[in-house]
Amino acid sequence: MTVSTVRTEADDLVAQFAAAPLDSVGDSYLRLVGELWHEGVAKDAALPAVPRLVSELGRADAARQGYLAVLLGLLAESEYPAVGGPLSRAVREGLDLYLDLLSRGAKDDPLTLALLYLVSHFPDDRDRILAAVAPLGLDADDLTRLERNLRHLDPEQPELGRVWPSPSVWKLTEQEREYDKASIKNLTLQQITANWQNDSRTILGYSGAKAYWAVRYGAPAAIGPEPDSYDPPPAPELGLEVFSRYGDALRCSACRGPLSFEDDHVRCGACSLRYPLARGILDLSEGVEETTFGATDSTDEATAGLLQKLAEMPSMGLYYEAVLRPAFLRIAGANWGDEVTPEEEDRYIARNLTGVGGPVLDLAAGAGRWTEVVAGAVGADRLIAMDMGLPMLTVLRGRLPEVPAVRASALRLPFEDASFAAVNCWNALQAFPDDAAAAIAEMGRVLRPGGTLTMMTFLFDSDPIARHFQASHFFPSRVEGMLLFEREELHRWLADAGLKVRDMSGPGTFVFITAERED
Repeated sequence: MTVSTVRTEADDLVAQFAAAPLDSVGDSYLRLVGELWHEGVAKDAALPAVPRLVSELGRADAARQGYLAVLLGLLAESEYPAVGGPLSRAVREGLDLYLDLLSRGAKDDPLTLALLYLVSHFPDDRDRILAAVAPLGLDADDLTRLERNLRHLDPEQPELGRVWPSPSVWKLTEQEREYDKASIKNLTLQQITANWQNDSRTILGYSGAKAYWAVRYGAPAAIGPEPDSYDPPPAPELGLEVFSRYGDALRCSACRGPLSFEDDHVRCGACSLRYPLARGILDLSEGVEETTFGATDSTDEATAGLLQKLAEMPSMGLYYEAVLRPAFLRIAGANWGDEVTPEEEDRYIARNLTGVGGPVLDLAAGAGRWTEVVAGAVGADRLIAMDMGLPMLTVLRGRLPEVPAVRASALRLPFEDASFAAVNCWNALQAFPDDAAAAIAEMGRVLRPGGTLTMMTFLFDSDPIARHFQASHFFPSRVEGMLLFEREELHRWLADAGLKVRDMSGPGTFVFITAERED
C-alpha cells in the first residue's frame, strides 16, 4: 500500500493521535475522525488518508489500535450498500494486517471486537475471514453477526427481520419460521433489498457500538443466560366488573364518548362503536387511524409492515424481555457495562410512586415487567395497563391476572381528562419518537393536578460516533433509523404538557424522569 509523501491536515492529526497522552487519546481521536467523517458520510480527505491510517494501525500501541480499526470501519461503511467503492477498496488493502492482528488476539479483547466490526465490511472475503477467526472461539452472538454481514443477499431465500442483536438469539419454532416465510413472500425484490440493507445496517450498528465502547472502556459485561423456553403463560379471563371500576375514566378511542359494559364487549354511547373484551384485554384500538411510523413510500411502508408482522410472534413478549430489551439498553443507554440494573430501575419507580392515591396507568406496559413494580408500589387493584402489542399484553395478563389491560394508542389515550393519580411510561417513549411531544401531552392530559409521571427513556449520545451507531438501528417503530432525544426538548415537551420536572437524572444516555401535573 502506497503512502503519499505530501503532508496533509489528516496526516498531522494522525501524528497527534499517535503521540497523545493516554488521558487525551479520546479527544485527539475525535478531532481526527472529524477531519475524515461526519454523521456517516466520508469527507474528501478520507480516501488519501486511508493508507496512513492502515500504516499507523500496524505500529500503534494496543490502546490506539482499536480506535483506528473503528475509524477504518466507519469509512468503509460510509459507502454502504456498495461494497466495492473506492473507500472500501482502499480499506480492504489492509486485510492481511487485520487478520494478522485478529490471529494474535482473544475473543473479548477490545481490539478483536473493533477488528470484527471492520472486517464485517468485506463479504467478498467471507471464507478467508471466517477461517481466520475460527481459532478465536467467538461467542455465538459475535460470530453470527459477522457471518450475516459477510453474506450477500439471496433474493430467492432471504432471511429478514431476525438478525438483531444477533441471528443466534432467534430460536424460532417451525410455525414461526413458516409465518416469516409467508410474510416475506409477498414482498417485491425492491422491498426485500430494502429490508436486507436495513437489517445489515442495524447489526453493523450493534457491532460498531460494542466495539467503540470496548475500545474506550474495556470489555463489555457478559450477556446473561437465556431462558429455556419462551412459551408465554396463558392469559386468564377477567370479568367486566374489573373494567367497570374504571368506567368513569375509560373513553371511546374514536370520539372520546363514555363507554357502557355489555356481556363480552364494551359499547360507545356516542358513536356506537363496539370494542371486544377477551382474556382480560379490552381492545380499544378500533377506530384509531393506523400509521406506518413515518414511512414515506411503498418500500418504507412494506418495511414497516414486515417488521411489525414479525414482531407479532406469540412468544415476543418474553423474547423482548429476556433478550431484546437488555440488548436495546446497551445500544440506547450505553449500558455495555451493565451499570443500570433492573433492580435500580425498580427502586426508582417504587421510590417515586409509592403512596400515590387514586387510579394509576402503566402506559406502554409491554410484557408487564415494570407493571409488577408499579403494582407493588400502588396496589394491583388501582392499576390499569395499556399497550398496542397483543403478544406483550398476553404475557402481562399471564403474569398479573388481577390487572386489567387495554389495547390502545399512546397518541390518543382512551381516558377522560384528569382521571389518573399517576402515569408510568417506562422504556417506551423512543418507540414513537416522532410523536413524543403528542404522547407526553396525552400523559399530561389524563393526569390529575398534583399527579405524578414517572418515565424512562434515552438521550442521543454526545459522542458523534456513538450517536451514529445508535441512529443506525432500524426497528419496527421507525424504519428511517432510531431517533432518540435531547434533554432540552424533553424539558420543553413536559412543560408544554403542564408538567413540572421534579427529577431528570441517569447515567450514560439513560434519562429517568419524575414530573408533577401542575394546576
